[in-house]
Amino acid sequence: MKTPLIDVFTYTARSARAVLAGACILLPATAWAQGGPGFLFNPPSASIGAKLSYNVPSVGSDLFGFTRDEFTLDRGDFRSPQFGAEFAVRLTDRVDLATDLGWTRSRLRSEYRDWEDLDGLPIEQDTMFERTSLTFGAKYYLKDRGRSVGQFAWVPDGVAPYVGAGVGVMWHDLTQHGDFVDVDTFDIFTDRLQTKGVAPIADVRAGADFPLGRAAFLVGEARYNFGSGPTRGDYVGFGNTDLSGLTLTLGISFRFSFDRQ
Repeated sequence: MKTPLIDVFTYTARSARAVLAGACILLPATAWAQGGPGFLFNPPSASIGAKLSYNVPSVGSDLFGFTRDEFTLDRGDFRSPQFGAEFAVRLTDRVDLATDLGWTRSRLRSEYRDWEDLDGLPIEQDTMFERTSLTFGAKYYLKDRGRSVGQFAWVPDGVAPYVGAGVGVMWHDLTQHGDFVDVDTFDIFTDRLQTKGVAPIADVRAGADFPLGRAAFLVGEARYNFGSGPTRGDYVGFGNTDLSGLTLTLGISFRFSFDRQ
């Protein structure tokens, strides 16, 4: 048995509410911009925002392959919502340095594909795959994001596409709890199996900013992470845990200036 669809919708709704709550907290940052109708008094120095993403891990390592072969789990079952935040500092009209924090977790119910207990009942487990990432990257905008009008006004332009890359670290935890089969004795036992650790990652990204006014803007982004971490703990004999995958993001951010007049 897999996680009911209603659980996924509930989890996504909770994440969406978290994004909206974060956006409300961030709203006071617009006051720092000290802008007039449709413009800022100073070019923006930085931005801060909240993001809701859809995470599509590649789960390509042999540990995940074994899990899919033995249990009623498919590659797509590990997809999950992701919540994150970003703080970016503006270096030039077209270059930002950004720090990102992201968290995602999938929790799945499964059973053995080829084994049942003596009463013909399924042998069931819970599988949890959790990741927290911290990355530092650069974004290059393909056009200017705004223009200065006179000496004291900066006006945002339209959609601003960008490309970028980053490096960082990812904390990962794969845990399975439930009933398992000893293939040597065919005994059924209850256990909790886990591997966790921290590993370096890198990413490439592309996206665009969509202005919502003088300070707020929507961010749409596609990002692919590259990485793997040592498989430790109870999973002896497996290679590195695959941490690569695609993340599709929609977020809201706010520009502000460090110069206050």
